[in-house]
Amino acid sequence: MDRHLFLFGGSPPFTNKLAKWFVKIALKSSKPVSVLIVEREGWEQYMPKYTLALEKQGVTDFFFLPLPTSPIEEIMQCLNNSSGIIIGGGNTNLYADYIVETPISKQIKECYEKGIPVAGFSAGALISPEHCIISPKDNEQHKFQQRKGLGLVSEIVIAVHFSQWGDEEHLREAVSKFKNYKNFGIDERTGVYFLNGQPKEMEGEGVYSIKNGLLRRLL
Repeated sequence: MDRHLFLFGGSPPFTNKLAKWFVKIALKSSKPVSVLIVEREGWEQYMPKYTLALEKQGVTDFFFLPLPTSPIEEIMQCLNNSSGIIIGGGNTNLYADYIVETPISKQIKECYEKGIPVAGFSAGALISPEHCIISPKDNEQHKFQQRKGLGLVSEIVIAVHFSQWGDEEHLREAVSKFKNYKNFGIDERTGVYFLNGQPKEMEGEGVYSIKNGLLRRLL
């Protein structure tokens, strides 16, 4: 079964081409798309940013699953009955706390292995690989942080908001710790589609990678 992962370097919406890819896969099923987000004030009004691009491509039903108020049992049931999964953006450590460090992570991975497409925006993208690498600009301690991720892709490290945060130094530190891993710095309004763990499609404003000590632009 092919595995589909969409990692975005900033907030929603989906880029146009990657929205079409995601929906093409999701519409093989008539089930809703689940949206996992860490709850914050006004979250309901923000949901169209995640859904509008998919609705334009024909998706009509969604499960909205705010954390930590949604019961884990309800989340597990919704995910198991989803045609696609979106993991939102916000405080990366909270996403790791509420998703990676709970049974939800196993359910997401089982769905992913069955071919259900998963999309992560910013924090959602960062928790998707086996290692969640958090920029000093993205935590209260203002330090490089490394946490366990979902493990949807392996031997890959990513940085988000890459150009906007000027995070080359952060990506270089990640590369120094994981020397044999592929690395990607993903800008806002930019996404990378991974098919079976390998980058297949990129769309947006900029994707970068460090190789042999040099920062190269891939998109």
